[in-house]
Amino acid sequence: MRSSPDPELAALDAALAQRPDHAELHYCRAARLMQTGRLDEAKQGFLAALSLAPTHFGALNDLGTLLHRTDFRTAARTAYAEAVKHHPDKAIGRINLGNALLANGEIDAARAEFEAAIRLEPGHPDAHQGLANLLQHIGEADAAEAQRRLSYKGRAPTTAPYRGEGPPCRVLVLMSAVGGNVPTRFVLDDTVFETTALVVEAFTPETTLPDHDVVFNAVGDADLCAAALDYVERVLAHTTAPVINPPDRVRPTGRAENARRLASLPGVVAPRVELAPRDGIEARAAAFGYPLLLRSPGYHTGQHFKRVESAADLLAAAADLPGRDILLIQYLDARDARGCARKYRVMMIGGALFPLHLAISADWKVHYFTADMADRPEHRAEEEAFLNDMPAVLGPRAMAALAHIQDALGLDYAGVDFGLARNGDLLLFEANATMVVNPPPPEPIWDYRRPAVERILAAAQEMTLTRSRAARV
Repeated sequence: MRSSPDPELAALDAALAQRPDHAELHYCRAARLMQTGRLDEAKQGFLAALSLAPTHFGALNDLGTLLHRTDFRTAARTAYAEAVKHHPDKAIGRINLGNALLANGEIDAARAEFEAAIRLEPGHPDAHQGLANLLQHIGEADAAEAQRRLSYKGRAPTTAPYRGEGPPCRVLVLMSAVGGNVPTRFVLDDTVFETTALVVEAFTPETTLPDHDVVFNAVGDADLCAAALDYVERVLAHTTAPVINPPDRVRPTGRAENARRLASLPGVVAPRVELAPRDGIEARAAAFGYPLLLRSPGYHTGQHFKRVESAADLLAAAADLPGRDILLIQYLDARDARGCARKYRVMMIGGALFPLHLAISADWKVHYFTADMADRPEHRAEEEAFLNDMPAVLGPRAMAALAHIQDALGLDYAGVDFGLARNGDLLLFEANATMVVNPPPPEPIWDYRRPAVERILAAAQEMTLTRSRAARV
């Protein structure tokens, strides 16, 4: 076993030297290793505990959490399922399994776990939040809000373990229980930042804010989180720390408002977008023409998003979408001569532009995880060229358009998804703060993408550190 200056680990090592077959000691040591960021060793420790006590709840549950954190989602679900199988009376096990099932699209099974957790611990905020997320996912907005309100009681700010050396930069991350949050998992490295997450809807004037150097407002979806942005304002009234993505800059980034205000920028072709009630949608759609895109506001990654080819298909398509109102979006054709559509993503960090990815697909609905990239080396070569020399690939007109969009948004952290018209104009799809930056998969074919992601994450880290330093001067 690796020795460590950590006193707790040293004591556990000494105890295990005397009792190497003690499952609880292996579990405690693995839990401490996970807390300090030594994940590979922690995984082996949990497995060692389970080899001695196969039904140990803590080892099964924490192994699931570790596997989920390292993106082994199927294995995490298996570990959580074993924890629930042997310990059906543990609410947290059911909550974790419910979250894993929901992420895998197993709605009915996930709902059963959340409801079982609520029966076990009626006031558990994470059980109500999990059920709220599920109800929001299936479009039951009112029921979701009722569950979220039950989750607020007793929900205190949560500080994640800091795994670095020396004093950390302390970041207060403001989040909404509704969703629509900026994904900060990879942006705020836990070897540099100590992060405390605060659910803004649970904030009251009596809430004590933790010590912090900078505030990262992660409430980023203006369509979904209008009320949550009001709560952000209330929290900010209790701090003088610098704020990344102030709420007044997030508010005007909803899809419809963005389309209106960015359409006037040189080189930008923005679609016509209108939020319409279901009643009378046929008359409004006729003004757009076909094909027409329909979308429920507040959803991402292609969820509740349809293309309608003709007026005859409109009502059936709208009936499948949740919500009282529906976004009508003009279709912008980003296909090439072969019928392949392209979606570029560029991040805007601290006033600079960074290419993140290019997705190429035969489908009109282009998302990187479903695009024709893994099996098409020519598509990966095109993406690599974009990542290595964005101006040469996009051309001066689109590059100037990106700069104009960045200035108009005024956000510290944001991204824009777009296509290219044949004349070099930028075809705007989406521009807001919620763009996710995920490291590529471990396979060598994605090595060309890693430097671009590393540059973005380094820029976000430096921007956050710079803000905190400026506040101390």
